Amino acid sequence: MACTSTRPSPALPLPEAVPPSSAELLEQLVGVQRENQKLLRINAALIERIESGVTRGNDPYAAFEHSVVLAEQVRERTDALNQTMAELKASNHLLGDARLRAETAHQHLIDAIESISDAFVLFDRDLRMVLCNSRFKAFWANTRVRISAGMRLAEVKRLLTAIGLFCEEPRGHADEHLLYRLQSGHWLQVSERPTEEGGRVFLFTDITDVKLSETARREQAVAQKSHLLQRAVDNLSQGVAMVNADGILELWNRRFLELSGLAPIAAHRLFAEVIGDSELNLLTPASRDGNGRHIHECEQRLYDGRVLEIRTHPLPTGGFVNTFTDITERYRYAEALSESERWIRLITDHVPALIAYLNADLVYEFTNKVYEQWYSWPRGVMLGQSLRQVHSEEHYQRLEPYVQRALSGESVTFEFAETNTQDQERYMLRSYVPNRLANGEVVGIFVLIRDITERRRTAEALHQAYQHLELRVRERTTELTNLNHQLLREIDERSRVESRLREAKLEAEQANLSKTKFLAAVSHDLLQPLNAARLFTSALLERCEPSANALLVRNVSNSLEDVENLLGTLVDISKLDAGVIKADIAPFALSELLDNLATEYAQVAGSEGLALHFVPCSALVRSDIQLLARILRNLLSNAIRYTSRGRVVLGCRRLRQRLSIEVWDTGMGIAENKLEEIFQEFKRGDVQRPHQDRGLGLGLAIVEKIAGILGHRISVRSWPGRGSVFAIEVPLATSAPKALAPPSISEPMLERLRGARIWVLDNDAAICAGMRTLLESWGCAVVTALSQEDLARQVDNFHAEADLLIADYHLDDDRNGVDAVAAINARRGSALPALMITANYSNELKLQMRDLGHTLMHKPVRPMKLKTAISHLLGRP
Repeated sequence: MACTSTRPSPALPLPEAVPPSSAELLEQLVGVQRENQKLLRINAALIERIESGVTRGNDPYAAFEHSVVLAEQVRERTDALNQTMAELKASNHLLGDARLRAETAHQHLIDAIESISDAFVLFDRDLRMVLCNSRFKAFWANTRVRISAGMRLAEVKRLLTAIGLFCEEPRGHADEHLLYRLQSGHWLQVSERPTEEGGRVFLFTDITDVKLSETARREQAVAQKSHLLQRAVDNLSQGVAMVNADGILELWNRRFLELSGLAPIAAHRLFAEVIGDSELNLLTPASRDGNGRHIHECEQRLYDGRVLEIRTHPLPTGGFVNTFTDITERYRYAEALSESERWIRLITDHVPALIAYLNADLVYEFTNKVYEQWYSWPRGVMLGQSLRQVHSEEHYQRLEPYVQRALSGESVTFEFAETNTQDQERYMLRSYVPNRLANGEVVGIFVLIRDITERRRTAEALHQAYQHLELRVRERTTELTNLNHQLLREIDERSRVESRLREAKLEAEQANLSKTKFLAAVSHDLLQPLNAARLFTSALLERCEPSANALLVRNVSNSLEDVENLLGTLVDISKLDAGVIKADIAPFALSELLDNLATEYAQVAGSEGLALHFVPCSALVRSDIQLLARILRNLLSNAIRYTSRGRVVLGCRRLRQRLSIEVWDTGMGIAENKLEEIFQEFKRGDVQRPHQDRGLGLGLAIVEKIAGILGHRISVRSWPGRGSVFAIEVPLATSAPKALAPPSISEPMLERLRGARIWVLDNDAAICAGMRTLLESWGCAVVTALSQEDLARQVDNFHAEADLLIADYHLDDDRNGVDAVAAINARRGSALPALMITANYSNELKLQMRDLGHTLMHKPVRPMKLKTAISHLLGRP
């Protein structure tokens, strides 16, 4: 029998996940209904086939069984469809609840963003605006722009810029809060944060009150820091001046005013004007020296003797800061240390040993003269160079182990074989002594080297002899004795040879000293006839005679002057060699010397068609003014002699602790290989004018010898065809006695010579005759005598009236003018002023004349100088 019951087909299984949406449920429902319809048609077809008797395989039971199964499947599908419909209704109910909750949440979100005090705007992941609050819309209230949902972020930013809402660029980075200043003066802080789905949230916060409070606190902090800075600057021991980029003085302290000697100054003044009111030099980062190099620091001596160190420091803002430090005490200490160093060097230079000092970096900081001569280095050039630079690599490698031991704190003494400049191998005993600080740190090495070649050779000979004796002590006893006797005889013979050599050397030195002393002694006899001839020619020149005779006499006078100069130069050389001339070092104002030299040599240069340019200098120096004058006279004379056209310049250049006095010329110049040769005796260059005397070539030799006595350094630079410059360095002084005004001859002083009663005492008749002729030509009443007794007979045993006594220092019978003046004044009621004339240039005589109050003049006497001296002596009260 056929089954007509229809059962719904089983429903498709649903996932146990979250309930599907209504659309998905409808789609599933339609699919189930379609499947159910399909099953119903299959069921109807099967039933109809069974009822019609048409079976497949002639098996009715199988067809029936199959129809039962199909009916069961239809029933199951129908049940599943009913269940799906129930779930669809439940889902629709949940969907409605969810929509209600979403609308409620959306309203709550709108209420929340409206309740905040900041402007709010939200963009989705496509950067389209979703919603904003009323405060954000208020930004656009006074504009024609209308903001609506769906606008893109870039368009909103463009519109904000276009309407000019913000008048200042944002401050900060992209990942931080950005600050904007509005046209109304208010400040906004814009915060940007991403959402989970990729959108953007912007908050606009008004922070005007915070900014104003922050600005007030910042200004107060700046004011407080400025006050503290001023107090700190005022308490500095240095003077401080800060200048802005416009050259305006903005900050200074009391110490600056004290060091510069300025009264309190007004603010915002030009720094150059402030410095112009003081005696300080203007120093800025743009300052340059004579060579065009930037100067960042300098030292300046003030008129009151203080020494200031001025430094300039550029600022990043374009201005600069100058500091002023009083280094007077440090400067004085440096001078004292320099003097001590000079004495130490003088002592060590005369020690017959090699002495040096190396610092911890093995750089030479001290070497004595013997050390430099042994290694053939110029004076002072070795200082500042390392041990490796001074010696060869092989020599350094041999010394390095001992040096390292000394640097580790061990005193090392060892023998070392070296080759001297004559390629002779010498054995040197080297001692390295470490220089330790209080904490034990080694900061240098003292080096002492002694020549032990002779001792070493003797020791080696003895050692060799000892070895031979050790080998053949029994067979060669007699030979050893003979060898010892022979060695003693050789030592004795060597001692006798050395004694004879020392005697020969002493005889040579005594012969040389006798020669120089002879030249120094005969200088008086050489200058006596020249002095008399000078007096006679001067007297002739002052008489009214025909011009032809005057020209002849002037030529004779010029010739005598040349002879005087030549003999004077020879005498100076002999006195320098004999050690007669001693330096009288004293501080003095350099202007006392240079002004007179400039006046004197301006006329000499003018007579040769040259121009003398003089740069005055007011510095105080320490030297012997007479010997320094002699050096500068020789340099000026040489410059004029070897210059045919152009000019000669006399000026000074300040060094750190010394002053360089320089003489420049535009002459022929000197070849570089001749620079050292020109200081040798009897070396002369070619003069630029044929009529000019060439001299003996002793001028620069005298300059070098006198500079050696004074301890001054002479240097020369030259450019062939362009000129030369000679310089002498003298030490600066801090103070000097006030200079006396130079004597000048006025008409009242010349009147004193007329009728003046003058006694002349000289053992040379020609000198007496010449002096009488010259003095009488000036209107004086003259009494001359060859001896003290001769003068006593003529002037009533010295009781006659007289105004002045002129005496020669060297008299007959081993007498001198000083004793004669003392004896003459002892017999008179009132002492006569005395003028002593001599060829003795010694300092002892000069000091003796100064103590006795006598005036001293050196031969040959120049008439103009004699007239001035007599006028001043006659004018004394």
